[in-house]
Order: sequence, then C-alpha cells, then structure tokens
Amino acid sequence: MRRSSPDTISARQTDIFHYIENFVTQYGYSPSIRDIQNALDISSTSVVAYNLRILTAKGWIEREDKISRGIRPKRNRNGNGGIDLFRVPLLGTITAGGPLPEPEEVDPSSADKVTVPPDLADVSRLGDVYALKVRGQSMIDALIDDGDIVLLRFQNTAENGQMVAARLLDDNAVTLKKFYHEGEQVRLQPANQTMSPIYVPADNVVVQGRVVGVIRSLM
Repeated sequence: MRRSSPDTISARQTDIFHYIENFVTQYGYSPSIRDIQNALDISSTSVVAYNLRILTAKGWIEREDKISRGIRPKRNRNGNGGIDLFRVPLLGTITAGGPLPEPEEVDPSSADKVTVPPDLADVSRLGDVYALKVRGQSMIDALIDDGDIVLLRFQNTAENGQMVAARLLDDNAVTLKKFYHEGEQVRLQPANQTMSPIYVPADNVVVQGRVVGVIRSLM
C-alpha cells in the first residue's frame, strides 16, 4: 500500500491553503475563518477550524490566535517559492476628516499586526514602518477611504506635498493630511474638494510619520 507523505494534505485543505494565499496576495491581510467558510461553501466554521489545525500541524500555515485575521501561509510552501509576508504593528486609528485625540500609546511589540504584501514593501524597509486605520474621507481624492489602513514610516520631517500623520500640539490631536510648510505656518491640506485646509503655526505641528503605502478595505 502506498503511504502518503507526512505533510500531504487533502483536496479540501489544498483548496483552503490556496484560498488563503490568493486572499493575502489580493487584499494584503489574512482571511477570517468565516471568509473561508463562505468562499469555499464549507458547512461550518468548526470544519474550517479543524482543517486549519491540520494545515498548521503539517507546516502549511501559521496562526496567531491573539491577532485578528492571524492566519497566513508559510513561506516556500508552493512551487513558486511561496509568498513573502511581512507584518507591521497596527497602532490605532487616525482621522482623515478632522483632528482626533492621538491614539493611545501602544507598545509595538505587543500590538496587533497587519500583513504587508511584498508588492507594497521589501522586508528590509519595514523596520520603521507602522500602520493606522483611517477614519473619515478627507483623503478620498488621494484614493484613501474610510476603513483603509495606511502604512507610515516613523519620521519627524516632511517635504511639501507629502502625506503625513501630523500632531497638533495645542489640541493634543493627530490628523492625516498633506503637509505644506509656508513660512511661519503649516498648511495641512485634505484631498477632498468639499473640505478646507487646516492652518496652524509651524511650531504647533509635529510630523509623526510619512505615508508610504495603503491597504484597501473590502467594505
């Protein structure tokens, strides 16, 4: 009798694995168990969970139970060398409609993580990158909508026209806008024709990061 390899998986598990791969490649983050159940017409989430446990045990995927959407395929499992997946800390929510109190300080080592697909960033460039979820539509003309996730590089300087997370010191607030230094003041410009710019004294603004990528929301 021919015996299967210890890491051989069933047809259903193969379908689940490829669905996870394709989902991460398309959207930049992992599917939920419910996503997998609905997409593959599986009878229940418990059946999905059972097969995910097998895929984990056999080394096809990795799971982080404490992280939302913490399912990801392991690298170098498929014939094309696998998918390179990189993760950065999700440090909170930033408004794109008006100043919002600065997100609560979060230790990046214990924060939730966001998976960044390789077409957005090389692993060697992600060491100082973090993520914020966008609230509001003031950057809609820059193709950043409510619910999207922006990737920012830690830095406290910016050139005119760059999109930044800007902290307004007097208001202890942070906002997502395009940055323009104009003499003794800074103009924080929305990308929405229905909204007006914010003008503040230059010494009242601290840049907390420059936008280097966007992960689109499905909703």
